[in-house]
Amino acid sequence: MKKKTKSQEKKQQQQKKKRGWLKWLLSSIQTKITVIFMLLLLATIEIIGAYFTRQMEQTSIDNFQTTIQLQSIVTEQLTNQLVKNGKSSDRMMNQIVTDYNNSAISEIEVVDSKNVIRAVSSLNENDRVGQLSNNRDIREVINAGQIKTAVTSDKTGSYMVQITPLTSGTNIVGAVYVKASMADVFDNLRNVSIMFLTASLLAVVVAAVASMFISRAITKPIEELRQQAMQVADGDYSAQVQIYSNDELGQLGAAFNTLSARIEQTQEQSESERRRLDSVLSHMTDGVIATDRHGNVSIINQMAQDFLNIKADDAINKPISQILGLGEEYTSQDLISSQSDMQVTVNGGTNDEMILHASFTLIKRVTGFVSGAVCVLHDVTEQIKNEDEQRQFVSNVSHELRTPLTSVRAYIEALNEGAWKDPEIAPQFLQVTQDETERMIRMVNDLLVLSRMDRGTTKLELEWVNFTDFVSHLLNRFDMIVEHDQGEAQSESKQYVIKRDLGNQALWIEIDTDQMMRVIDNIMNNAIKYSPDGGTITVRLQQRQNQVLLSIADQGLGIPRKDLSKIFDRFYRADKARSRAQGGTGLGLAIAKEIVNAHGGKIWADSREGHGSTFYISLPYEPMEEEDEWDEV
Repeated sequence: MKKKTKSQEKKQQQQKKKRGWLKWLLSSIQTKITVIFMLLLLATIEIIGAYFTRQMEQTSIDNFQTTIQLQSIVTEQLTNQLVKNGKSSDRMMNQIVTDYNNSAISEIEVVDSKNVIRAVSSLNENDRVGQLSNNRDIREVINAGQIKTAVTSDKTGSYMVQITPLTSGTNIVGAVYVKASMADVFDNLRNVSIMFLTASLLAVVVAAVASMFISRAITKPIEELRQQAMQVADGDYSAQVQIYSNDELGQLGAAFNTLSARIEQTQEQSESERRRLDSVLSHMTDGVIATDRHGNVSIINQMAQDFLNIKADDAINKPISQILGLGEEYTSQDLISSQSDMQVTVNGGTNDEMILHASFTLIKRVTGFVSGAVCVLHDVTEQIKNEDEQRQFVSNVSHELRTPLTSVRAYIEALNEGAWKDPEIAPQFLQVTQDETERMIRMVNDLLVLSRMDRGTTKLELEWVNFTDFVSHLLNRFDMIVEHDQGEAQSESKQYVIKRDLGNQALWIEIDTDQMMRVIDNIMNNAIKYSPDGGTITVRLQQRQNQVLLSIADQGLGIPRKDLSKIFDRFYRADKARSRAQGGTGLGLAIAKEIVNAHGGKIWADSREGHGSTFYISLPYEPMEEEDEWDEV
């Protein structure tokens, strides 16, 4: 029993040693180098072998195809016999295909243009002569007039089928079907592949033995270098790598020792510079993006992240052209090399659209080598919008003033040329001149109002007003106009009905009555202008939380959806011809918007073509806790 126990312990120790040796072997760089050499050699041999085998296979098939191709004299004889089309022709064609000497060909079949089998090479299949051929490929060749070759296989082996059209002049009189066995071809290819595989395995074994000796000489110095590198990574720069020779590994060890000393000297300087740079970048009001010489982002500060709506982790190592959203027409290296300023649009077409001015500067070393670039992003959204608005405003003013001035000049010239003598035409010309002059005066006055609002010189005379009674008082004036027009029975006056839904609640808000009256009058006048004859204008007043909402709806033609966001722009008209004909300046809604915004409110419109428009005015409202006495309008 004791002997058996000792033998078991010995076996266990041997197994532990084997497992330890196997673990070391799998984790050793020596094994990895050996495996890499073997894999590289095997991959190279296999690639070459695959290419060689493929080429040899294709060449063998091409040669075999040429071998089984019938001689031209044979095809000419078959064509002549098909043209003659007689019983003797069938016997002659059978004799030709039977006597044809080619050991690779196992079957020859001649078919005329009507898909009738006229001759076969096998004596066992003579009964098929005179029957229709059911081979689709033969019919396709007769119809197309082109040679067709294909490799097929069945239970008996692999075959090459070649179908050649027989032509007499420009007419296709039939086709010849040739079938040949490819067993010898594939057997040769298989033997060559086995020989190549055997040679590859022998080469891999030889490479494995050679790589083990090579890797063993490299392993020891590298292991020591790794240990010293780990100490340096932990902050210990005192260790030195032992130099065994003056070869590449010895030079690497000496370079590592020098590097360790320099790292120790510059570590503190680099850390201090990094902290200072991070502090500067984080407190800048402009966005800063630094790239390497390939144009990939290496540093991006917080402001640039906010501008571009991106996180630093998502931007690092990405091309700066991709981060700026410039598309494929710009490459990062082109941006760096050109150093040209550009404008970048972020969130284009949305309410958060931002326009950034991007300027690029190269980062150069003392030697002049370009190691990267710095892109500075400056928010110029407001500047660009103001410039566009100014240009648009000047253009609109010029256009709007030019139209009445041109009209006035034309009528005055007509009067100067003698029209003033005509008692019928002269008053009409003078009336048009007066109307156009008054329209220009109204336009200039509106422009002055907008200018004062833009400069902030207009002061609101605020007072507490019962807004319900205030709106009702304004609507009473329009009701009186309706009654007056109906009483006069003017045929040209438009008939309309004003429907009220104001409620009975007293809503006290602080407004400038004159300015707010101007806003409501403008919207009501627009509703009357664009409403059809006999239409209804609905005015509704509601209290929602801390807002008073006034809506004025008409039954006119409505405003196109694409124009809704522009109707409050200066000089913008959805129906330009009709607005000018009715004397509009195109500034009423722009002034209304400025007045409502000055009151801390909002104005907007909702419309659908053919269903009228609704304008909304929302003003701040604070419910009264105690009932006080206020002067009502």
